[in-house]
Amino acid sequence: MYGDDDVKTDEPEATHRSKIPILSHFRDLNPNLPRVMMFLALYLTIGTICFYLVRDQISGDKTNAVIDAVYFCIVTMTTVGYGDLVPNSSASMLLACAFVFSGMVLVSRLLSRAADYLVEKQEALLVQTDILKEQHANKLRYKCYASCLFLVVLILSGTVFLVMVEKMPVIAAFYCVCSTVTTLGYGDKSFSSGTGRLFAVFWILTSTICLAQFLLYMAELNTETKQRELVKSVLKRRITNNDLEAADLDEDGVVGAAEFILYKLKEMGKIDEEDISGIMEEFESLDYDDSGTLTTSDIVQAQTTS
Repeated sequence: MYGDDDVKTDEPEATHRSKIPILSHFRDLNPNLPRVMMFLALYLTIGTICFYLVRDQISGDKTNAVIDAVYFCIVTMTTVGYGDLVPNSSASMLLACAFVFSGMVLVSRLLSRAADYLVEKQEALLVQTDILKEQHANKLRYKCYASCLFLVVLILSGTVFLVMVEKMPVIAAFYCVCSTVTTLGYGDKSFSSGTGRLFAVFWILTSTICLAQFLLYMAELNTETKQRELVKSVLKRRITNNDLEAADLDEDGVVGAAEFILYKLKEMGKIDEEDISGIMEEFESLDYDDSGTLTTSDIVQAQTTS
């Protein structure tokens, strides 16, 4: 048992400790993103050099040799594959095969880092406001909205660029944008000028990743919504005698608060028997005197024995 003085003394310290991890979390958002971006830069550099060296073994509508090499690298990595530039030798075909698989691995890494980084950066700006609490509760929904908005901006910017620079009709430009973002890449419409391909290097990579991330967020949001509905149904359901028997873990005829909480968490799918067994094993290993409770002396003796 602790006295009143202990409670009053510990409370400010606990509050102070709870604030620091939050701030440090927002200072250290997605530390692996720079590493992924470094691999992307390395991939594009090596790909550009390789495809530049075999440029005579790639047929199609060509502009600038370096821009075409980067453009072909991006189109290959994102699996858009317009068909305006295609390998025409065994060496260039094998090289394209190697880069398409390694590119897909790299894109999957980007999917798990890039969009999270952009959204959490915006949340970091709200860390000292009341908005953060609300944003945290609707974090996934907010990510869906943010990625959807960003995707719309990319689609509009790509359409406008194709109309203004590539001189496509509006419908044809929108068609080209949609076939590119979804990586269909029919090949009848593509970026044909040097300026257009330079723009496509950045735009294709960003738009395809954004669409994939948006679809992932939608699937995750659907799963989370179903989970919340399950939790609500569990909490609203009336308790029966059968429930009490199932919740009575120690079979003493009485259900304590801890047993009731565990039973509800199991119903909600938050934990299972394996989780509970693992926790109980840890508890029993720390309960040195087999009293059914943990004290400071139990922890010290357990650590000393181990």
